[in-house]
Amino acid sequence: MSEMVRKTIYITPRQDVLLKHLAQLHGVSEAEIIRQAIDHEVERLEPAAAQGELSEIEKFSELAKEHRLEGINGEPYKWNRQELYDERENRWVHYHDEKKEE
Repeated sequence: MSEMVRKTIYITPRQDVLLKHLAQLHGVSEAEIIRQAIDHEVERLEPAAAQGELSEIEKFSELAKEHRLEGINGEPYKWNRQELYDERENRWVHYHDEKKEE
């Protein structure tokens, strides 16, 4: 199995039920269902990427790996998890406030 990156996602209760159902139906983990859905969406939107051509994000990722292997280091971005949550919550509140005004 290739290297994995841990992600935390938020889904609706309905999506949670559907995800559990799909995982049970196919006999795989919920994470595998999510990975398959991402791959399916990429294939649908970027047929060239599905055929082996690198998308822009994959090119960037490859360049970052090369830099890391060559010892090219820049200043890493320092972030705070709470700042990210606060920013996301502010966007959500702002979006829903705009919807109420409509």
